[in-house]
Amino acid sequence: MSQQHHIDELFVRIWNDYLLITPSAEKVHALLAASDTAPKIVNDHIALRTLNFPHMGISVLSQHFEALGYTHGGDYDFGSKKLNAMHFEHPDGNHPKVFISELKVDELSDTAQTILHRISQSVTPELMSESNCLYSGKCWKLTYNDYQNLLAESEYAAWFAAWGFRANHFTVSVNHLETLTELVEVNSLLKQHGFVLNTSGGEIKGSQDVCLAQSSTMADKMPVVFNDQTVDIPSCFYEFAQRYPLPNGELYQGFVAASADKIFESTNVN
Repeated sequence: MSQQHHIDELFVRIWNDYLLITPSAEKVHALLAASDTAPKIVNDHIALRTLNFPHMGISVLSQHFEALGYTHGGDYDFGSKKLNAMHFEHPDGNHPKVFISELKVDELSDTAQTILHRISQSVTPELMSESNCLYSGKCWKLTYNDYQNLLAESEYAAWFAAWGFRANHFTVSVNHLETLTELVEVNSLLKQHGFVLNTSGGEIKGSQDVCLAQSSTMADKMPVVFNDQTVDIPSCFYEFAQRYPLPNGELYQGFVAASADKIFESTNVN
């Protein structure tokens, strides 16, 4: 079986898991497919969230992509959100990039750290050694009170505790669309059809000046089964990215921390 087949198969599995808790993504995908003449909707990147424990941090998740030929492409720091991140890309350029972030657990309160340490104890090396850990969801118990305690400090921590390992978002590559050639046109179409966009930092984050412009829907709300009750909370969202050429003529392949900082807020509760 070829490496390309393995990569394609992995992303299909991640996509199918993502659709289970992001019903709007399928609607957006169908809308773009019907409105544009491109032969297919191309995924620019996915994003994964985790905690910075040694057995489940970025280096552990990334090994599954590195085994398929992906290499480290950049480092990012989000001080106010207490996050580190890296992106990974495949040398042939035809496969989606992967953006993996991790929460700096030791910068949270003792209460939050206690909850997250308990979560980490349910994550075994055996689980993390298999690529299906990337879409395994949560393998730990969590009360709604735990979720609320985390949410009071870090939306990111609360989201990860509730949803676990899975794609936080997929991203439409605007560069690969044929009829809708600008991000502003994509946004206009989405709003015409009732999709709510993330306006934190502006509807479009970034610009041609930084070689990357991004927008996103606000996350769907889906039911999570906590230990004591089931509650609808934000799940995942769909992003849209337009890349611009560098001075050498090649499209910029990295990410812009100031823009990504606002994209994270697509899963905010309010």
